[in-house]
Amino acid sequence: MYACYIIYSSRFDRYYVGATQDCVFTRIQNHNFAKYKGASTSFANDWEIFLIIECDSFSTAVKVERHIKCMKSKTYIQNLKKYPEMIFKIKWKLST
Repeated sequence: MYACYIIYSSRFDRYYVGATQDCVFTRIQNHNFAKYKGASTSFANDWEIFLIIECDSFSTAVKVERHIKCMKSKTYIQNLKKYPEMIFKIKWKLST
């Protein structure tokens, strides 16, 4: 499954956006157990799934990830979950 995923740490009130070709749940476990040494997620171990955006290809998942990161906004991330039509528009725009 190709996906862009957003995880959330309630202890630090922070979001992390990533892309994967693997199982998202395995990926989150790896973040929580600090498997990615020196990564920007290694400071917390309470990451939870906030949103999974399934994509047709890994390259689209990476484009969606970069788009969300460029927005640099918690509000934007929260609105993606609140207004799913935003995700459809982003995927359509980035896959063409």
